[in-house]
Amino acid sequence: MVISQDHLDWPFLSAEHRIVAERAAAFAATLKDTDHPHDRAEVDSRCRALVTAMGQSGLTRYCVRSEDGGWLPELDARAITLVRETLAHAEGLADFAFAMQGLGSGAISLAGDAALRRRYLPAVAEGRWLAAFALSESEAGSDVAAMKTTARREADEYRLDGSKTWISNGGIADFYCVFARTSPGVVRPDGTVGAAGISAFVAEPGDPGFSIESRIDVMAPHPLATLRFDNLRIPASRRIGAEGDGFKIAMRTLDVFRTSVAGAALGLGQRALDEGLARARSRQMFGKALADFQLTQAALAEMATTLESARLLTYRAAWLRDRGERPTQAAAMAKLAATEGAQTVIDRALQLFGGQGVVVGETIERLYREIRALRIYEGATEVQKLIIARELLS
Repeated sequence: MVISQDHLDWPFLSAEHRIVAERAAAFAATLKDTDHPHDRAEVDSRCRALVTAMGQSGLTRYCVRSEDGGWLPELDARAITLVRETLAHAEGLADFAFAMQGLGSGAISLAGDAALRRRYLPAVAEGRWLAAFALSESEAGSDVAAMKTTARREADEYRLDGSKTWISNGGIADFYCVFARTSPGVVRPDGTVGAAGISAFVAEPGDPGFSIESRIDVMAPHPLATLRFDNLRIPASRRIGAEGDGFKIAMRTLDVFRTSVAGAALGLGQRALDEGLARARSRQMFGKALADFQLTQAALAEMATTLESARLLTYRAAWLRDRGERPTQAAAMAKLAATEGAQTVIDRALQLFGGQGVVVGETIERLYREIRALRIYEGATEVQKLIIARELLS
């Protein structure tokens, strides 16, 4: 099933973005329209195979700048969002695999020195190495300042101790952009700790002291793990940016990719609407098609309006970021509207399928599982509301 590209004519997008959409659609057409594998080894293998194929097709070249092997001179939020929307419409695991190539290497693209970029980014662009973004901890998800992992400088090395959890590509990545405290944070008047004193590093699975503490299985299977650092030794040359700049680097990275989460939600939601439309036309009930009932028509109208309004917010937010404006509020609105809206659309589409909609392996059942995590990762819905309110009140 092919995703509509009507929005490519919007003023937020350029002729270059039409090329992006064409490349993404061509790759999406090669994907299997099946449920994800559920066996962990099969999921890991599928992810690596997807990244390899994206590298061969050139799609992962949108994850880095042209000077590092990419297509475009700068990381382009609109291009990344277009790719994610298209891939999510076809196969959620493909969207995941693409997104992690960009998010996992984004800190190096934005703040890494020339040596780090040469070592890691061409391999990302070519689909040879898998990347991961290791920011979250068990007590530091949305509240990054609560981070406990530490890094201390010893001569020409850093020694890291602590753990990271909910790390996508955990267990299969070839490198991890890891964030750790190099100095204590400043205690605020309310007793909380500020985000100053966090630094960013590149860790590799073979580094002494690096281990996978556990793998995490979730409802829409993808590689996920808890990492453990026990006196993990990293050369100082693998620090990303200046010491203490880690929080800024993490936020700059998320500014690029948070809007793309909304794009992925749109892809999942649009697929559900497309499946729902087909079901409404074909399903016979009481002597006529399901689509002939006004209740069905009203539901379809609401689903389409929900997605289209969220799509406008999403590409506007990506456009604002790409033109150099601060995208915080716009990106939060886009993620909130797209993820919550897509959840509602998918739920309503499943209702059109009746009992068939909850059968394991059905497309609509897969979409129902896939959308749920998007309302949580890269800032839960509740956090997006806090961000929007904070921006309004400031």
